[in-house]
Amino acid sequence: MTGALLLAFAGVLLLAVLLSSLANRTILSTAALFLVAGFVLGDGALGVVSLAPDDEIVGTLAELALFAVLFTDGMRVGWKDLRTAWRLPGRALGWGLPLTLVITALGAHYLIGLGWIESLLIGAILAPTDPVFAAALVGNEKVPPRLRQLLNVESGVNDGLALPFVMLFLAIAAGSKNLHLGELGLELGVGVLIGIAVPWLAIKLERTRWFSASTAYEPLNALAIGLLVLALGKATHGNLFLAAFSAGITVATFGDQQRESFEHFGELIAELFKLAALLVFGALITLPLLGSVGWTGWLFAILALMLARPLAIWISFLGSRLTVREQAAVAWFGPKGFASVVYALIVLASGIAASQEVFQLVAVTIVASILLHSSTDIIVARWFDDERDLPAWHGVARRLRDRVRGEHDE
Repeated sequence: MTGALLLAFAGVLLLAVLLSSLANRTILSTAALFLVAGFVLGDGALGVVSLAPDDEIVGTLAELALFAVLFTDGMRVGWKDLRTAWRLPGRALGWGLPLTLVITALGAHYLIGLGWIESLLIGAILAPTDPVFAAALVGNEKVPPRLRQLLNVESGVNDGLALPFVMLFLAIAAGSKNLHLGELGLELGVGVLIGIAVPWLAIKLERTRWFSASTAYEPLNALAIGLLVLALGKATHGNLFLAAFSAGITVATFGDQQRESFEHFGELIAELFKLAALLVFGALITLPLLGSVGWTGWLFAILALMLARPLAIWISFLGSRLTVREQAAVAWFGPKGFASVVYALIVLASGIAASQEVFQLVAVTIVASILLHSSTDIIVARWFDDERDLPAWHGVARRLRDRVRGEHDE
């Protein structure tokens, strides 16, 4: 099975590389390609890659992928970045994230009939956003810089902010009798401590007169820090994911050189894990699974995308200086991507009573999101092509006023 999965991943990866230039210019999405390939090669169609939720490879890959992505996400948002660009992202994270969680949970409870804890768990899983499916919007220079910065910072931080809620609700759903909040708090605290202490000490060591990384080995510095954080987290039973996110932020805050040298290399590593997880996720999706949620499940997915995020963003940005067009773009581009995929895999492997139902609802929502968001990012980005979109009469009054003032000055 491992051999078939590796062969499938290698083949789809080569295809993705060959199509990557085309994907940058069209609605074709690399992430969607891996998801669809997983579905076609999995038990949903050809059966080349046959996986079960309790297979060890599923849990291991989900763990490593989320660790790598949270580590690199943390590196994008050092404290200096947050201080200089916090006003708008702060609204999206401080208000938009919890509101999206609550509105999604309300839909799961009243529309699907799940218990409150399971509904809140689904809300926490679907709250984070993924910039991969809005790449054309974030990378388009015609889109206002503050909007691109808002989406980048929000998507870089919300995975880590949603994580404690996912862990808490999952622990409660596993059984209140077995839940020890003290142990859970200790696990989270140890993870954060490791994530801060290890990078800080490593960076301080490199700055002493006894140590210095060569140019060739500089990209491996942050990789070594990440591996050490992962190993210590496993050895101490600290929360690996909070450790990864804290470590990334610590490197970004105290080690500008390490951050810069690792950036491209780290992004490629995280991208490989991301795509592998999407392939596995797609292989776990079958037609019976997509049909088993019924019309209420698909209605929930559509409402989660078209109501929960837009309503939360509208409330969050009341009184802000964002234009209606900018608010609409932010509200629509809350794609559910990699973090939600991995959280769903973790829940599926947890064995809680409602794990299958939670996974099914999250799965159909992510499938709908990937198809909708990855195919509309270029279209929405064109909204900001001012010279094409604005009517010919726009600005006539201003130009006449400027001309009159010029003649008067002469």
